[in-house]
Order: sequence, then structure tokens, then C-alpha cells
Amino acid sequence: MMVTARRLDSAADEVRYAFGFEDRFDRVLIIDPHTLEARAEEGDFDGAASVITAKIVKMWRSSGEFPTRAMFAG
Repeated sequence: MMVTARRLDSAADEVRYAFGFEDRFDRVLIIDPHTLEARAEEGDFDGAASVITAKIVKMWRSSGEFPTRAMFAG
């Protein structure tokens, strides 16, 4: 499974990513930058949402910034 994400915007109260399989960015992930809690905009927080959230949070912890792009292949 390869899940990719690209940051749409980063506000004080949420960071939004378009994400999906391969280069199909057909879903939206919303991360609270204060708690790091995430949700899928359409409500279906499945395995794809979970693995890309983990990748984004790991990159944030490493650099202190939310990445503009992320990819998980597994």
C-alpha cells in the first residue's frame, strides 16, 4: 500500500492534507497541531488515514514543522 499526502494549508488550529493512494489525493486529513489528534474530513478514519497520520507526525517530531508532502509505502 502506498499512501501519499500533500499539505493544503496550515492554520493555528488545524493542518489540512489532501491524501490518497498513489497520486490520487481524493480525501482530506485534518490534524490538530496542539494535540496531534487527526480525523478524516469525510469521517472514515481507516488504515490509510492512520498510516499517513503516523508518518506526518513522525516527520513533525523530527523537524518541528508539518511537512509539505509525505508518503508511506508498506
